[in-house]
Amino acid sequence: VQLQASGGGLVQPGGSLRLSCASSGFTLDRSAVGWFRQAPGKEREAIACINHSGRYTSYADSVKGRFTISRNNPKNTVDLQMDNLKPEDTAVYRCAADYWTGLGCPNVYEYWGQGTQVTVSS
Repeated sequence: VQLQASGGGLVQPGGSLRLSCASSGFTLDRSAVGWFRQAPGKEREAIACINHSGRYTSYADSVKGRFTISRNNPKNTVDLQMDNLKPEDTAVYRCAADYWTGLGCPNVYEYWGQGTQVTVSS
């Protein structure tokens, strides 16, 4: 099982990026998927998740209203649309997945992907 986050890069404040979480050996459309980020010197932060059915999403206060998590089942990806980016959004972003079918999103994820760097700077 492999997860891979992609789509990071350098963007100016106020700009947008779209991250994708792709998997091999794992069906994302039947799993809960979370996006996390970690900036240098800071703890990892859970920023968004979508449950296995896609009917439930949750966001950290720091990104609410700016980031949107969604499924792209034909491509077997879970995407994170990031708008109105701020310098404090600079971090390595990772996705994680779990075959959690309970309410909401899991507290622990079994599968983790490599990160993609997002840098917001003018």
